[in-house]
Amino acid sequence: MAIYRYWLSLTKERWLVISNWRYCPTATRSNVQESTMVQTERTIKKWSARDAAKCIVIPSDLDHKYSRGVLGVITGSAQYPGAAVLSTSAAAATGIGMIRFHSSSGLAHLVLHSTPSCVVQPGKTTAWLIGSGIPAKKYSDFSTWLRHRWFALAYKQTVPTVLDAGALYLAGSLEQPTLITPHSGELANLFNARGVLVTAEAIEGDPKKWVKTAAQTFGVTVLLKGAVTYVANDQSLIELPRATPWLATAGSGDVLAGIIGALVATNTVEILNDLNRLAEVAATGAYIHASAAKNASRGGPISAENIVDEISGAITQLIK
Repeated sequence: MAIYRYWLSLTKERWLVISNWRYCPTATRSNVQESTMVQTERTIKKWSARDAAKCIVIPSDLDHKYSRGVLGVITGSAQYPGAAVLSTSAAAATGIGMIRFHSSSGLAHLVLHSTPSCVVQPGKTTAWLIGSGIPAKKYSDFSTWLRHRWFALAYKQTVPTVLDAGALYLAGSLEQPTLITPHSGELANLFNARGVLVTAEAIEGDPKKWVKTAAQTFGVTVLLKGAVTYVANDQSLIELPRATPWLATAGSGDVLAGIIGALVATNTVEILNDLNRLAEVAATGAYIHASAAKNASRGGPISAENIVDEISGAITQLIK
């Protein structure tokens, strides 16, 4: 009996190795895990300027403001009104046919002061950007509850959607292609709310693991913000070049959301035909964001407003 059990254990070890496409009679479970990690490392796509350029939709003579994409924006709040200004101004600088901003009159006036081309009336959109600068606690106060009420529009117009900050809890509940853009703390909170206990420090320690886990758990595309940004879906993992540390400044995430939202709106047809396109567009947005920050910094401190001013130039560098 002891010999039979020993034979079974050896057979099981060898079968584990064969199922992992590597046959070696002396391998163990730890060997299998290590080889799997190596394979994962090999599947990482390092995003480059050439890759990013492929996601920039250049208008033709036949295009008009509607064909170039219409981004519906629900961002900013009484607590963080600047997020509405930064996200819309960044989207406009990225190049898009129209921005529809949804809010109360107070936020709308701020947005129109900085980006008068924004339309503040509801209508058809080709993509949504929701949540930047809106507190996650829906019932924390009356004004926040009012902002969350606008989120219902994402269920009525099921176009590709970008969820940020206060709208991250919608991840997995929408039927359309969805991208979430958390930092490590927000992703930890989202996992904990779904019963997966993890800390922000653990995510920062192994971002590649957790961005893939998030994509598989929530059924969405995930852009995990950090010094090195990662984008993942069920099939792919993209790594962005390391960004300048000066990018760690208030409002930079709102600018990133605006850039990505505009790119998603201009790539709607491509995204609906190929879900991998959403991850590629998200990576391109992060690449433009980092390039604009680098150009604005020139080795020194920057603000979110400085990044917005350099977005158009960063895109020009990609497509020329």
